[in-house]
Amino acid sequence: MMQTDVAIVGAGPVGLFAAFECGMLKLTSVLIDSLPETGGQCAALYPEKPIYDIPAHPSIDGADLVAALERQIAPFAVPRLLERRVERLEGTRGAFSLYTDRGDVVQARAVVIAAGAGAFGPNRPPLAGIEAFEQTGAVQYFVRRREALRGASVVIAGGGDSAVDWALALAGIAERIYLVHRREKFRAAPESLARLATARERGSVEFVVPYQLRGLHGEAGVLEAVEVATLEGESRRLKADTLLAFFGLSTDLGPIAHWGLHSAMHHIQVTPSTCETSCAGVFAIGDVATYPGKLKLILQGFSEAAMAAHAIHPIARPETALHFEYSTSKGVPALQ
Repeated sequence: MMQTDVAIVGAGPVGLFAAFECGMLKLTSVLIDSLPETGGQCAALYPEKPIYDIPAHPSIDGADLVAALERQIAPFAVPRLLERRVERLEGTRGAFSLYTDRGDVVQARAVVIAAGAGAFGPNRPPLAGIEAFEQTGAVQYFVRRREALRGASVVIAGGGDSAVDWALALAGIAERIYLVHRREKFRAAPESLARLATARERGSVEFVVPYQLRGLHGEAGVLEAVEVATLEGESRRLKADTLLAFFGLSTDLGPIAHWGLHSAMHHIQVTPSTCETSCAGVFAIGDVATYPGKLKLILQGFSEAAMAAHAIHPIARPETALHFEYSTSKGVPALQ
């Protein structure tokens, strides 16, 4: 049993910042996440992938962003319930109970859902015998350490941001990079596409288009080649040590989808000014939340975290008036 002012479901970057904003308002909080570590997709999938739109950071890797957010909330000693899934939500505004699959009961005055896209996993290509190569790491769906691919022959499959970004990030590290896509056109940021064109001209990345994955060749989980083919049946074998398959993520809100919250296209609808859902006292922020004009950016999620925390204050502290102060004036409450 645990009692707190705010239960934050999801410990990705936006959930971590929500804990900070609550702390700045002298509200206690607890972070609950199904993963074994904080950081959400940034930590689990893209720890070494650079992020370019965080204010004051021209570029920052996902793992470094999570580490900085952890340092930011350290003064508030926020408890974490990791490797837990919230199965049930009961109660009303000011008196909620959350029940996890590990038997925890969290009593909170308000709830913040910062679950991103929910539970996630990669969309796996339907290739015979792929499981053996997944177990040895010859087939991967994200890159945790670029250096592990130094000198390797890498096949990257996909046509979106992840495929393009990793082709660029591994140029100069991998010995050879094949970029496989079913058509000539890639779906990525214009600047990334311009850099990719330059890498292709320099020979850092070889385009294999229009091809699709057909098969894997090797023994005992050791990859030797990736077979690709066109729609007309023309095939090639690409010498490869590693296949990086980027075909997006399958996501699932899990039990949250059954909490009776108004939703649209698997996203929770909220009031833009407060991020409150259709259930009074329950808020949603980050990628899981939707409203007119919503941008799926981490920085927008940070703003939503601040708005939700201020909207929660009168719920958790109805007897105390909230006098807005800038952090430059009041500092960090826990350190005073």
